[in-house]
Amino acid sequence: MSSQGTKRKRDQESSDSDSSIESPLTDMGIMLKAKKIMKRVTDILVRTDIMHKDIIISKIEKMNNVSKKATIGIFGKSGEGKSSLLSAVLGTRDLLPSGCFGACTAVVTQVEANLTDSNYIAEIELYSNEEWEKELKDLFRVLSDESEDRDDDMFQIAVEKITALYGADADKKTLEELQEDERFAEIETFLSCNKKTISNNDVSKFSNDVASYIIHSEASPGGWYWPLVKSVTFKVPDCHNLLEHIVLVDIPGSGDCNKLRDDKWKSKLRECSSVWIVSDIKRATTDKDPWGILNLCIEELGPEGECKRINFICTKTDDINAPAYIRSARLTISEDKSLNDQKKVCILHRNELSKTRVKEKFENSEIKKRFSTATDDNFLNVFTVSSNAFFEHNLILGPSETEIPKLRDDPRILNKNINRELTSDYVNEAREVLSLIQSVQLDRDKKTEETKVKVCMELENNLKKALNELDSRFDTIYTNLEKFLSKGVDESVQLCVASTKAIIAPNIDRRGFHKILQALCKNGGCYWSKNWDVILDLNRQLGKHLHENIYEYFNLIFPVTGTTGKSVQEQIDKFSIIQSDSASPGSPILHHIQNFIKTVETNLKTLLKRVVVDRKKKIYSSIQTTIEKEMSSYYEQAAAVTGIGSMKKRQELLITAVDEIKHDMFNKAKIEMLTSFKNLKLEIKNALEFGLNESMKLSLSETSNVKMMDVSREIEQLERLAEQLSN
Repeated sequence: MSSQGTKRKRDQESSDSDSSIESPLTDMGIMLKAKKIMKRVTDILVRTDIMHKDIIISKIEKMNNVSKKATIGIFGKSGEGKSSLLSAVLGTRDLLPSGCFGACTAVVTQVEANLTDSNYIAEIELYSNEEWEKELKDLFRVLSDESEDRDDDMFQIAVEKITALYGADADKKTLEELQEDERFAEIETFLSCNKKTISNNDVSKFSNDVASYIIHSEASPGGWYWPLVKSVTFKVPDCHNLLEHIVLVDIPGSGDCNKLRDDKWKSKLRECSSVWIVSDIKRATTDKDPWGILNLCIEELGPEGECKRINFICTKTDDINAPAYIRSARLTISEDKSLNDQKKVCILHRNELSKTRVKEKFENSEIKKRFSTATDDNFLNVFTVSSNAFFEHNLILGPSETEIPKLRDDPRILNKNINRELTSDYVNEAREVLSLIQSVQLDRDKKTEETKVKVCMELENNLKKALNELDSRFDTIYTNLEKFLSKGVDESVQLCVASTKAIIAPNIDRRGFHKILQALCKNGGCYWSKNWDVILDLNRQLGKHLHENIYEYFNLIFPVTGTTGKSVQEQIDKFSIIQSDSASPGSPILHHIQNFIKTVETNLKTLLKRVVVDRKKKIYSSIQTTIEKEMSSYYEQAAAVTGIGSMKKRQELLITAVDEIKHDMFNKAKIEMLTSFKNLKLEIKNALEFGLNESMKLSLSETSNVKMMDVSREIEQLERLAEQLSN
């Protein structure tokens, strides 16, 4: 194919597509237009001999395989209306079986979009036979514990699991007797597949099919498989605009026998970009559960995570006794109003009152102080919803007054923002590829070659200079972080024994505390009751003073949103090897080299944003991880103590251990955090250095004598698409 023929044909193709870019496009329209441009370029590339052809095609293929998901975590006890709420938000009544959210502590349930067909799908991850065999032994070990230290919560969970699977009174049998039960063999066969998929386009049949895997019924024990389930992923059709890039995750909490699932739960928390706290409106401000859950999760959602927003959702707003509410609230309502109108006045009055009280409680809480983004007026939003009224088109409440449409806007807007980010990333990467194509086809004259050498030397010098400047800025952050950590180590060494005593030997009447202490030792220093009324975490308490000393500075260098002037990301954004006083290339083709390098820089910085978010979680959690590791053997020793006076012996053992290892433990925690930060610095520098060096080699390498492609028109089209996105 001659270059003249290629150019004439491409000019016609490009001209045909110009008009459609002139009019404003949606994000999806921009993405489709950009992909159409790159498809046309790829089709010509495969028939054309051009330098770095394989590398360029590989870059385009990677662009087409990028995906991104945001996680919304949902908290709340069973019975608070979570299942109905999610069904309403998704627009399908009874989609999720009542009680499937929060019915059992073990199962992590999530909802995402089915983008392939019109079926409702449930992907159920099961234990392996080996994992269940170990779990079953642990359950029977709990059931057989008749000591005074027995953890009643763990005992109750064990009873629920055994009877749910094997039927009433199965918990009264021995493990050997249970193995003779015909259901035991059935379950072994059932677990051999490790994964089960249920699919149906009838939502009612689908809901019935999945019920036995995710809900618990004390009234009809036996044949409920949720104890065998690790996680369930629902895929819902026809919600492209709502959940294409969103995952809704029910985070059921802890209190299970298996600590590994507690770790999985915590990792899910760290992924949440926002959380929904669900509570019955009657208990929204007085019930300690939602606030206790939030308080427990502060570290994972805040400095350890990426939570930018909290929605507090008061449910069942239409469940109200109007006459009683009128008396208690001292409302004056005209007797001419119908009973329905009176009820509506009561509902709306209580809704506004609940919103005010929830916001006041949050403003005055310690929770707010632990979120760096909580100063944003939109960080906490309160919704008062009625799922029943939304579906029944209740004459008392209109659709907007149920607030389901308003709540639905939350994931829809987040989904739209991610679409825009992906579109922007695609357009920028497309510009990078086309700039590379243009830059490797240099004019064949001596002056251009001389300029090329000059540009190459300038870019190499600029790269060294920019890396040194970045290194210096990171060293300043490191020095400040070390200063705050050192102060935290000193305070921790001074106060750790008192902190330990406050957790494991409180000076108050704590009847039954020996059971709690035993459970804490068995669970590696953590205990939270099934009903969230008792929450103890010795590891977190020991790391408290380290975290408090770095907290403010950590939020400056790793803010969840916005700029601080000192953040790691802002230091990366300052990095550039294309200086304003760079030599201006005389050749238009050489101009494309600088454009290519600049685009590579931009795309590298975009990729590093995700790296920074992921690594900062590890950096912050390294303190508690180190403490857990240093304390683990002492927890095991304390858990093994039995007999008369065992509680006092455990307390003395742990207090003595903390006192003996405090200097070493807290200094290790400090060193581990600093090392993790240093590793992040090296990862960032290496990514920038390698990426830009490779790009310079590609664009400034030996060139072929024949210019085969001209993509200047496509570059102009992508520039206009990028401008539309920025506007």
